[in-house]
Amino acid sequence: MIIKHQEKIASPQVIQRQFEALGYICSPSVATAIYLACHLQKPILIEGPPGVGKTELAKITAAYLNTPLIRMQCYEGLDESKALYEWKYGKQLLYTQVLKEQLGDVLRGARGLDESIARLHDFGDIFYSQDFLEPRPLLQALQSEEGAVLLVDEIDKADQEFEAFLLELLSDYQVSIPEIGTVKARSTPIVMLTSNNTRELGDALKRRCLHLYIPFPDTELESRILAAQVDNLDTQLREQIVTLIAKLRDMPLKKSPAVSETIDWAKALLLLNVEELDPHWVKETLNLLLKFQDDIELVEPEITNLLKGVA
Repeated sequence: MIIKHQEKIASPQVIQRQFEALGYICSPSVATAIYLACHLQKPILIEGPPGVGKTELAKITAAYLNTPLIRMQCYEGLDESKALYEWKYGKQLLYTQVLKEQLGDVLRGARGLDESIARLHDFGDIFYSQDFLEPRPLLQALQSEEGAVLLVDEIDKADQEFEAFLLELLSDYQVSIPEIGTVKARSTPIVMLTSNNTRELGDALKRRCLHLYIPFPDTELESRILAAQVDNLDTQLREQIVTLIAKLRDMPLKKSPAVSETIDWAKALLLLNVEELDPHWVKETLNLLLKFQDDIELVEPEITNLLKGVA
């Protein structure tokens, strides 16, 4: 996969420039992490608050490299049958019915019970073969001929047992299936794991990964993001938006506005034909930025003060 995309991953600067052309504005540290992950063939653990572009980074990497994006959303109780593979039980049942109908032919000429059982065991092995295997995201990524970007989204929501299960895949890009054996990657995938830090991840997982932390962007970077994501946004209004957002993130909120929410807010202000921020429109659209009523009640009395110096 690296040879195929050698020109596209020639340097972090190339990656950063091309990502920007595709509408994803990133810092040099992000571009460097992608460059190293491709060349070192190591997974990336991407941490940071929700809404800063962790999942979007996997999407834009897949689009840039023109490879499939295989996404696995983690949740409590996720196990290998949902993440790795499961058997096609319906197909196995159908073939079992066919075997019953042909049982006389199968056992014809068998000498004794042992030979009969041996013949039936041969069919048992067939039922647990690649023909009856239903690949899930992890196995799909390993079996992709052209490589893939495997996104293990919100790994911190999965159990520690599942985290331990991932270690073999992250170390050697292979998994063990008891009925078949070891399945190795046909082309090494680019693996990205995201975490919102809802729980502490294990040291073994962290050691196997490159670490990337994506914080909330500063006003300059967020202004560039808005310019790329929101068409026809006036420069003055854009600067007012990012300045106010920075002030909101300094307040003791349950959930600070994410970059995705900043983009949605800017689009809403355009639809409402707002030319500059004022207390009325900020109050009317505050629910687009703040998702907890307690946060809204905390900010509303401060809107006038927050807007001082923003214009």
